[in-house]
Amino acid sequence: MTEQWVNLAATILLIIAFAMLSQRRVLSLVRLFAWQGLVLSVSTAMVAYSTGQSHLWISAALTLGLKVIVLPIVLHSLIVRLNVRWDVEPLINVPTTMLAGIGLVIFAFALATPISQLAGTVTRSTLGIALASVLLSFLMMIVRRKAVPQVIGFLAMENGLFFAATSATYGMPLVVELGIALDVLVGTFVFGIFFFHIRETFDSLDIRHMEKLKED
Repeated sequence: MTEQWVNLAATILLIIAFAMLSQRRVLSLVRLFAWQGLVLSVSTAMVAYSTGQSHLWISAALTLGLKVIVLPIVLHSLIVRLNVRWDVEPLINVPTTMLAGIGLVIFAFALATPISQLAGTVTRSTLGIALASVLLSFLMMIVRRKAVPQVIGFLAMENGLFFAATSATYGMPLVVELGIALDVLVGTFVFGIFFFHIRETFDSLDIRHMEKLKED
């Protein structure tokens, strides 16, 4: 029964990944990232309940506090203070991006099938979706021009990596998870400072302006 609920959570994560890939509004991306963190937290808690892995309860609590509450608030505050335009400007149009995303999903499932057969976890069937979520988040980073959506894509990719670890081996050691959580939190604040410096220098968060530094 737990495996079915975890599979449902994995499906929702994949749907959210596609929604983030097609989203044109920055604030909506933040909300989708928060929903992704919530689904990931619930999925981790279900695996913890099913397997008795006590460290997964801590992981679920960390995910809930950091990725559902703290990071969305920080990102929302940055967006408001930077007065970022609501519309996201992709490098390629949405239909082409979605077709590329479907291709990445097919590739992820083909790659994960032989690996999942070797895994002995109850969540091994979700490994393909986890890898697909990682690749879709990476694609989102590539096709965005603005710095803020790229950072959200990076954070979403970390969610996919965490879900992949949970699917394959019931998560990483607690010390590693705590270190990653701290790195993500500190990295977000560093990105915030970086955003302000870009805005002050170029009066825009379009990463194409960074090419001027090469010319100088």
